Amino acid sequence: MIRFSPLSVILLVSISSIIYESSSSSIINPSKVKQVSSKPRAFVYEGFLTDEECNHLISLAKSELKRSAVADNESGKSKLSEVRTSSGMFISKGKDPIVAGIEDKIEMWTFLPKENGEDMQVLRYEHGQKYDPHYDYFADKDNIARGGHRMATVLMYLSDVAKGGETVFPSAEESSRQRKSSTLDDDLSECAKKGIAVKPRKGDALLFFSLHPGAIPDPSSLHGGCPVLEGEKWSATKWIHVDSFDKIVGAGGNCTDDNESCARWAALGECTNNPEYMVGTAELPGYCRRSSSMFVPVNYGFVVLNCSTVVEMVQRFVKMKFGYDMVLLFVARSC
Repeated sequence: MIRFSPLSVILLVSISSIIYESSSSSIINPSKVKQVSSKPRAFVYEGFLTDEECNHLISLAKSELKRSAVADNESGKSKLSEVRTSSGMFISKGKDPIVAGIEDKIEMWTFLPKENGEDMQVLRYEHGQKYDPHYDYFADKDNIARGGHRMATVLMYLSDVAKGGETVFPSAEESSRQRKSSTLDDDLSECAKKGIAVKPRKGDALLFFSLHPGAIPDPSSLHGGCPVLEGEKWSATKWIHVDSFDKIVGAGGNCTDDNESCARWAALGECTNNPEYMVGTAELPGYCRRSSSMFVPVNYGFVVLNCSTVVEMVQRFVKMKFGYDMVLLFVARSC
């Protein structure tokens, strides 16, 4: 279950509470994470990838690169556009042990299931190439029908860039503390000075959320890739959806549960905070329609009278994924 109101709770757990260790012995170190923006919620993990991992992704991509495309807002189909001038390719999930290890690290850092992620996209930007400001969430129904909206993006920098190539958030907001610790303007291109910017450094990773905690698109997540002015830029992107990317949302029929915990969540009564997930709307049915048998209409489509707390959900996920219990150091808003 991913689409719930306190989306930031998951982030707090992943970056401030615990260091996780996976079967591949990859370690997540919260001390290397810094917040770069509060709107959208954006964080940089310094040294997320090793040099070996960066070089491996580039070697997999070099012979497979094709001109990058964008999604048409109406049809959802890919098309070429001067908005995006890079070249890229996709690496299938778990392609080899190194790729699988990177995906494990992404899951542990973001606390979002691997099954909700798309295949990893590797991109190369040569001199002058860029990606104009855009949103990662969708405007068309076809793309939303596969895993729902993209809720989070992990952008990993595979190379240093001599000048340019920053990731810029033109509509972002930052606190005074964040502003003091941000990259000096002298280090940024003119494009990057138009908002909050992250300079590409080999091994670093940028995580940002495209949805508000209530699963509503966040306009402040507008972002772009500034033109490369010197050198070239390599990056890898993992887009993560609100539900499994490998299944079609709402394809299970009229009154079904898509999660084995739906009945327990419904019995615990939290759903007024999460109607989109539990019941959904006429266009996008929810994931616990069978268990959410008691509801009344409201603006979102329904107010569900049942559900679970976020804390219990996070604890269960940790127990299931990593085999041990976790004590949360905060109280979720919905409890």
